[in-house]
Amino acid sequence: MADGLVLHHYWRSSASYRARIALNLKGLAYRIAPVHLLEDGGQQHHAGYRAMNPQALVPTLVHAGQAIGQSLAIIEYLDEVFPGPRLLPVDPLQRAAARSLALYMASEGQPMMNLRVLQYLEAKHGFGEDDKAGWVRHWLTVNFGNLEAQLAASPYTGEFAVGDAPGLVECCLVPHTFAAARFNLDMTPYPTVMRIVGNCRELPAFVAAHPFRQPDTPAEFRPA
Repeated sequence: MADGLVLHHYWRSSASYRARIALNLKGLAYRIAPVHLLEDGGQQHHAGYRAMNPQALVPTLVHAGQAIGQSLAIIEYLDEVFPGPRLLPVDPLQRAAARSLALYMASEGQPMMNLRVLQYLEAKHGFGEDDKAGWVRHWLTVNFGNLEAQLAASPYTGEFAVGDAPGLVECCLVPHTFAAARFNLDMTPYPTVMRIVGNCRELPAFVAAHPFRQPDTPAEFRPA
């Protein structure tokens, strides 16, 4: 294990899923430390976890005794510190394109289905399950529509979002589509997105990172 890498995660968290894919693509050994977002008042709010990550979010990567929060910061850190397949392109323009796509998912799409956002809509505005699902589908339709347009028009799109190897964008895109499926979003309008996701799904790094294959995955979600 590379200097005792520990990933504090929640099995179904999109951000945690991103970090697992990145660790796997880099070929790094790591230990999972589950943080259950729905038990015990939300374990991310417990004093011990908040001392490590004051943002009270998952994931947190601990390496060499230091804690790193935010999945995109974790991914870039891994790429800077560890050898192996690059997660970000070397070319500055391609690297900027990859960051643009990743940030658009992480900052504009995923927050609209974040647990604490949905809890707020329920508690403060009386949203039921159908209302929350409709909210998520509305914003994901906007988000995936713009992602599809950017990917379809980009000169860098190949087998994957930027070239012919998975990296930062796929670390975000695969979890993003997994989350969309939870809310029954129709993905047929996004053929470029789904082609890239299809190229990822059978790769070992992505298979091992899947939410249904984690040590804290509830039994009812585990593959038969």
